[in-house]
Order: sequence, then C-alpha cells, then structure tokens
Amino acid sequence: MRFLEESIVKVGVEAANAEGAIEAAGELLLKEGHIEKSYIEAMKYSYKENGPYFVLAPSIAIPHARPEDGVNEASVSLVQLKDPIVFGHASNDPVRLVFGLGASSSEEHITLLRKLTGLLNDPMNVEKLATAGTYEEIKKIVEMGRL
Repeated sequence: MRFLEESIVKVGVEAANAEGAIEAAGELLLKEGHIEKSYIEAMKYSYKENGPYFVLAPSIAIPHARPEDGVNEASVSLVQLKDPIVFGHASNDPVRLVFGLGASSSEEHITLLRKLTGLLNDPMNVEKLATAGTYEEIKKIVEMGRL
C-alpha cells in the first residue's frame, strides 16, 4: 500500500480543467506501476458520466474507479494544483487538492479513505497541504495528521 509517498506527490501542478487534474493524479500512479493507463481513462469516464461526486469537501477531490479498471497496488497520489479548478460541484468547488485513489478491493478502498479522512478532517491540514511548497512540507503534514 502506497500512501502519499514522494514519487506520487507533486506540488504546483498546472492543469487546464478537471480532466487534466484527474489525469495528472493518475499519471503519478501509472509512472510507478500502481495502476494501468485504463484506470486513468476509467476515472475520467466516471467523472464525465457521474459528475463531480468525488469532490467530497471544499477544495478536495478524490477521483477513483473500480479495482478491475486497472489497479496493480493500493495507492493514493496527490496533485496540489497551482491554480484552483472548478469541477462542477455545487458547494465544494474550486478544487486545490486532487488525491488519486486506486484500490484493488473494497477493504483497501475503505482503509485508504480512512487514512485520508484522518488527515483531511482537520481544515488546517487541508490549508497546509494546499499551500505547501515542497514534498518535505507535505510529508510533515501527513505524519502529523496520522491518527
């Protein structure tokens, strides 16, 4: 299980739109072999078909797809956007943090969401993640935010 490790976190990412932000989060996981390219396509398709249901809180998007869409290893990436992006959510736009979530089972999905929830329940952690300038800063926030 990979959770916000340096190779799957990127700060100051520029994306033109929501699909670009989803792709950026997925590309980090793809590059490390945690998912297949088909998983990124499935995340974007889910967004097109179902809307921004994964924009779960102000500034936070957690795009994902089904395990069978190409997950090799449970993992969560983070793309901190240079400029916030509108995903189309009525109350939680614009998004500044995009967490790409890949889980190969329901149990892993729940485990990863619990870890994220523990970190993101504190609005100060969300603000610090959104404004961090380096991975080292993000790593400290993640370590401090663990339950």
